[in-house]
Amino acid sequence: MSVAKPKIQRRPISGVFLLNKPLDISSNAALQKVRWLYRAEKAGHTGALDPLATGLLPICLGEATKFSHYLLESVKRYQTTVKLGQTTTTGDVEGEILQQRPVPELTPEKIEQVLEQFRGDIQQVPPMYSALKKHGKPLYELARQGIVIEREARPITIYQLQLVEFTQDSLTLDVVCSKGTYIRVLGEDIGEALGCGGHLSALHRTATGHFDLIPSYTLPYLESLTEAEREALLLPAYAPVEHLPQVQVPEGRSKYFCNGLESNIDHAAAEQVLVFDGERCLGLAQITDKKRLVPKRVLHLEK
Repeated sequence: MSVAKPKIQRRPISGVFLLNKPLDISSNAALQKVRWLYRAEKAGHTGALDPLATGLLPICLGEATKFSHYLLESVKRYQTTVKLGQTTTTGDVEGEILQQRPVPELTPEKIEQVLEQFRGDIQQVPPMYSALKKHGKPLYELARQGIVIEREARPITIYQLQLVEFTQDSLTLDVVCSKGTYIRVLGEDIGEALGCGGHLSALHRTATGHFDLIPSYTLPYLESLTEAEREALLLPAYAPVEHLPQVQVPEGRSKYFCNGLESNIDHAAAEQVLVFDGERCLGLAQITDKKRLVPKRVLHLEK
């Protein structure tokens, strides 16, 4: 007779953990593992990485989830390797090979000429193997049935595209890009521009917004720590928006702010400010031109 495992006691812990996601695990599986290790009541990630992608996956716990969409919208940085001469059904190593073509002789000058075409504001057609929806169905479901539908090109921005190294049949690139950029498609398009096609053989995210990857913050490392040591690794719940201006709540108005009530404040108008009571963050607010402090996102943090 099997003995039932004791149920984990969840707790209202808040903060951000900068996970270095491993290969061959979905972002949701990684999220659930981190949530379990912290015994958190609530958790969310800030922009999924494919199972074949590795690197920075900020995990928001508790009240930090109120700010996770700011990271979803943020600029991302990747290091990626494009295997040239082969196209695949998915644009990465997971798919079946569609076409093989000889790779031209590569030189730094030839590669630079091609990369220049993809810098700045460009249009990109999303891949069929994506979570975008058509008539309520994810495109990847249609793609698995062999159905290909027309997709509209969308505007994206490539802020930086640098060659790290190259071999006879591969390019390793450093990419800084806007929200909504598909690095798989960028790799395929660069391969086409070189005349031989290509697909991603590796994808590693090194930054999300103002957060940089900390290589040692892996799941095995997190598992090896005590609960207190894990908690010491958490960034504050407001870390996703810590770049915003900070103001102190007017004296005696902390409780009112936490209940979502406006207050008078002697401060210039501002669209978004972080409101503090001493060192404790109360949440996000707007200051109107009539000098009213209007709560927008209230944090309920343990004192």
